[in-house]
This record gives sequence, C-alpha cells and structure tokens, in this order.
Amino acid sequence: MSTLGQKVIYQVYPKSFYDSNHDGVGDLRGIIEKIDYLKRLNVDLIWFNPFFVSPQNDNGYDVADYRRIDPRFGTMADFEELVAKLKEAGIGVMLDMVFNHCSTKHEWFQKALAGDPYYQDFFYLRDPKPDGSLPTNWQSKFGGPAWAKFGQTGKYYLHLYDPTQADLDWHNPNVRREVAAVVNFWRQKGVRGFRFDVLNVIGKATQLVDSPDPAHEKPLYTDTPVVHQYIQELNRATFGQDAAIVTVGEMSSTSIENSIEYTKPGNDELSMVFSFHHLKVDYDHGEKWSKTPFDFKRLKGLFNEWQTKLDQGGGWQAVFWNNHDQPWALNRFGDPVRYREKSAEMLATTTHLLRGTPYIYMGEELGMIDPDYHSMNDYVDVEAKNAYRELLAQGKSPKAAFAIVHAKARDNSRTPMHWDDSKYAGFSTVKPWLMPTDQKAINVKAELAHGEIFAYYQQLIALRKREALISDGHFSPCLEADPQVFAYERWLDQKGEKLLVLNNFYGRTTTVTLPAGWQGKAVETMISNYGEQLDCLGEKLLLRPYESIALKG
Repeated sequence: MSTLGQKVIYQVYPKSFYDSNHDGVGDLRGIIEKIDYLKRLNVDLIWFNPFFVSPQNDNGYDVADYRRIDPRFGTMADFEELVAKLKEAGIGVMLDMVFNHCSTKHEWFQKALAGDPYYQDFFYLRDPKPDGSLPTNWQSKFGGPAWAKFGQTGKYYLHLYDPTQADLDWHNPNVRREVAAVVNFWRQKGVRGFRFDVLNVIGKATQLVDSPDPAHEKPLYTDTPVVHQYIQELNRATFGQDAAIVTVGEMSSTSIENSIEYTKPGNDELSMVFSFHHLKVDYDHGEKWSKTPFDFKRLKGLFNEWQTKLDQGGGWQAVFWNNHDQPWALNRFGDPVRYREKSAEMLATTTHLLRGTPYIYMGEELGMIDPDYHSMNDYVDVEAKNAYRELLAQGKSPKAAFAIVHAKARDNSRTPMHWDDSKYAGFSTVKPWLMPTDQKAINVKAELAHGEIFAYYQQLIALRKREALISDGHFSPCLEADPQVFAYERWLDQKGEKLLVLNNFYGRTTTVTLPAGWQGKAVETMISNYGEQLDCLGEKLLLRPYESIALKG
C-alpha cells in the first residue's frame, strides 16, 4: 500500500481549466500551457474529466466515441503531447471511463436503432407492460422516468441518467470486450490511471422489476454481486496487467462491505473507491435539493466508521471534499466569508491526513467558492435546470427554488479556473461557457504572490510523501463525543510513534481535553494552519476558529 498511500491526485475539468484558442471553452493545449503550475503542487496523477467526442448533453459523460478527442478540446496529437510533457514533469494521466452508458449518438446505439440485432443486444431494450405503461417504474437520477422510446420499434431503452445516455447491458460479453478494448487503447497511449464513472450500477438484473417504492429502488441495480465479477474480468483483461496503474471506481450509494471487496488487494478489482456519504450530510432527510446546515455529528461518524472499517478490512478509499459534481466544500463545511483561508486549510488537513489517497479538485488549492449567481440563466447544467423545475412544481417560490439550486448545483465547481483578476479570470479572452465570479479576490496570480492556501497544500502533500504514519498508518478515532472537533490518530505500530490530528469545524474557539495518552507528552508539530509550534502538551488545548494541528509523539 505504501506507494498508493503516498500518492496525491489532482482533478482537472478540461472545459474549465484554460482556454488556449479563445473560444470560451478550456482545451488540451490550455492544460499543456499550465503544466508548470501543476508541477508546483507535486501531485502524482491528474484525473481528467472526459474529453472524448460527445454531444455534451451531460458535459462529456455522454460519450459518442471512446477513442477520439472531441475537436472542441483538441486533437490526438495534443493529447499525446500532454501525456509526454506531464510525464517529463513526473505526473501521470488518469482518464475518465464512462462505461455504464454511452451517448445515443454513439455508433453502437445508432446501429441498434437502425435495426442491427447485434448492437440491439448492447442495450436494455424492453417492451412496455401489457397495460402499455413503461417496462418498470424506475426513475432517472436526473429526474423523470428511466425509460425512453426506442425509435419506432414500440420498445423502450433504459437510461438511469439523461435520456441521451443509454445504459449498456454488461450481461452481453461483447459489451465487456468492447470496454476492455477501449481501456487497452488508452493504456497504449501511455495512460497511467483510470477513473470509472458510476461503476457499481453496471450490474442490473436480466429481468428488470418494479421497485416497491423510491427509497428501495437503488438496491435493484447498485452493488449487485455480478459487479465484482465484471470488474475482476476487466482487471484481468486490461489494467491488472500493469501493477503501476492506479484505478478508482466512482461508487454511487455504495456500502463499506462492498468498498472493501472492490479494493482489497487480493480481489484484483480496483486500487480505491470514491464514496459520497459524507457529502450528503447537508441533505434534508436524504434529499439533495434542499438547504439545511450540515450535520457535523453525522459527518464525523461517517468518517470514523469508513476509516476504521476499511482499515480493518484492508480496503482503500479516495479521500476528498470537492469534484465536478459537487458545490464547493468551503461553502458547505467552512466559512467562505469570515474564515475563508483557515476553513479551507482545516478542510484540507482533515482529508489529507486520513488513511487513503487524497484528491484535489482544481481551484480548491486557491480556496475557490460557489459563484455569485443571481438567476437560473447563469446555470448550464441539465440537472440543475431539471431540479429547479421540480422545486417549482412542488410549490416552492422562484426565490426559494433558486436558493436551493444555488447551494447545490454541480455548475458551482465547474466555473472557470481563476488565473487572474481580469473580466474572464484569465481563463479566456472571450466570454466563457460558464461565467466566473469572485476572481478579484481569489485567483492564482494573487494566491502565489501573497496567499497562504496554496503553500499550505504544498506542505500537506510533502508531509504525506515523507511521513509513513500518514501514507501507511492505521486510523483510530479520538474525542468522538466532541460537538465541534474532528480528531483522530494515525499509527503504524501500537508501541511506536503516533500522529494526533485535531480539526475545529467551527468559527468559534473551543478547548479540548486531550486523550489521556497525549497529556504531558513531548510532541513535534507536523503542520498547523495557524503556524503553532508545540513541543509539549498539557491536559487541555485551545483551538481557534477552524484551527487544524497535527502532532507527532
């Protein structure tokens, strides 16, 4: 596990990173131009969201050709240059593979529509029920039914996401061979990592049945036993042939038990998983499109449970706050107004010192925050627009519905990277596909000149690479009953040195009574977002607003 534990992965959303050709959309050459910036963080891999040919109905997660670069992002020559130049900088490329579904514009679906029975078997095509209603009562995760008419055939095709994203039927060995061939195509291009989109929903049954109610629908197609078989087969046929390749599965609504099985080294499945339970603690009764303060007790409980049980079971996870599908964590769990720097650093400390592989989403290292949008016209994302309509249909006022979307939209983190304080944030010379805001206060140029968050991330990454307690150590929760501090220990040998990490999640001071084994102990301060340097502990410790400190002793 040691090398996996030392790695830090950075996520680039290509559409929003840097526009080199002045069309308002980020591109591969733009990334090439910013490699020196990426190198400064000392990350190991960059996960790129999809830049394959796509109609862009779901921002590239509706893939129409898995082997071609979408011209809006560049050419295959650009990609090959990007791989080579990142390799020179000591950085590997991780690509995003979307294999639960493909675009309805994909050749496979188009041939199926044209009547080719070979390709019709690539999809879940079903007749309506005898009464003429849809094949099942399943709901799309983007709202509305999960079935759409399959041309003029009288049949319907399954789409768990947007109607332009047709679910692939993994029961068909030809589908599994095709996706393996795609992985091997990119391996031959020098790709060193793969992130698999919503991988744990590929195991739908052959006989699809109605869900008893919406709350019990996901178990019908999530984390089913056959998913493990499919991943093992993909592993053997592709990335498992190279032990250096890093893989991560995005696992929707997964369980700890399954996550251990997905990632236990002896199972030959994946390096690690993304799970999202900790990012649902500000959902009101499980409803994403709601506005409620985060539940700190639940957040802490989830971290403690997942860390402890994955450690005990030999599983491995990605640890993260932000990605392209989440509003900024700083708005959700920190204070972007009064304590932007300190709360950004506290959140970073919390995850970077956990057991697992940290992921940084572009702009997180600057302390980026949700955009200051005022109208639904500012948003682009299909999910946000659908949610707004549904909230209005539920009787919410336009103001209340917009406030909820403003807090939870995926576009919040998809705004262009802030390179400087100019009109379009140095991202482009023309109006971008999505407008930046707050670049006057938050941008790369200012951060590197006189900011503190980027430098703090550099410290955290360097610490993980040199400190075995962090990269390889076990996890134990501390101060579990504390209402505002998330604390934990990392250790390798019970009799050896330990690391105590204390994180104050609120904008008010608090005094903690230290665990008995740490009272009166000589310590070394490994990192502190207030620059504190302690060498000996008393019985109690005062923590300032959003203070984080890691002590070795």
